[in-house]
Amino acid sequence: MLPVALKAAQSGSIPIGLELYSVRDNLKKDLPGTLQAVARMGYQVVEFYAPYMEWTADQARQVRKVLDDAGLRCNSTHNGLDSFSAPKISHAMELNQIIASRYVVLAHPGKTSGLADYKRVADTLTTASETLKAAGLRAGYHNHDAEWRPLEGRRPIEIIAANTPQDLMLQLDVGTCLEAGSDPVAWIKANPGRIHSLHLKDWSPDPAKGYKVAFGEGVAPWTQILDAAESVGGVEYYLIEQEESGDPMDTVARCLAGYRKLRPA
Repeated sequence: MLPVALKAAQSGSIPIGLELYSVRDNLKKDLPGTLQAVARMGYQVVEFYAPYMEWTADQARQVRKVLDDAGLRCNSTHNGLDSFSAPKISHAMELNQIIASRYVVLAHPGKTSGLADYKRVADTLTTASETLKAAGLRAGYHNHDAEWRPLEGRRPIEIIAANTPQDLMLQLDVGTCLEAGSDPVAWIKANPGRIHSLHLKDWSPDPAKGYKVAFGEGVAPWTQILDAAESVGGVEYYLIEQEESGDPMDTVARCLAGYRKLRPA
């Protein structure tokens, strides 16, 4: 039998989602209304970011109801390093289980100054991965641009990949990979079966544009990236991310329209 992700890729049914940091101000003002609006646009999946850790279990259950009523799934959450520590990992597991998330993703490694720091982060993720698996969850790592810039002769992202379990998700942020001058397609092919989700963030080398561009308006070779993710990466879902737009809700709607030109519903 084919793996679930490969079956989905072959049928053209990879769900498209939204990293909710893209609409963070709207989310703070009206979480239910924002989720409902995102669902009406046609998004199928969402990813909550670090403030979700402030929820109680009851609040998480309320959010789960909103998600269910809107027809949305939350497949993953973004977390700080402390979410993987002994004092907080139990709370992270509880919340993620309630909202039916599958991946607890480290969004940022914290303060680092050398490869030894990244090795320590990898060790933390490896230890946490065993704890999460016992609860039916999996760990993940989300890159920023710093992980692509060589330190001591190696890229930090290579240290993370080489020193974590093969079932730890390497969540690829496309825009920061491009900004650092790395090749996202080559990275996907070098890590088959580990790229379970991608942040579809575009980028332009024009200083006046940078990350302000919507999906399809920058230099990302999206057709090649999506094809690689679906043929060898093991992608299970995509997440649009756009952090610097003037009107977030309008921009994420425009991003989704751009994505649908490549992957019609």
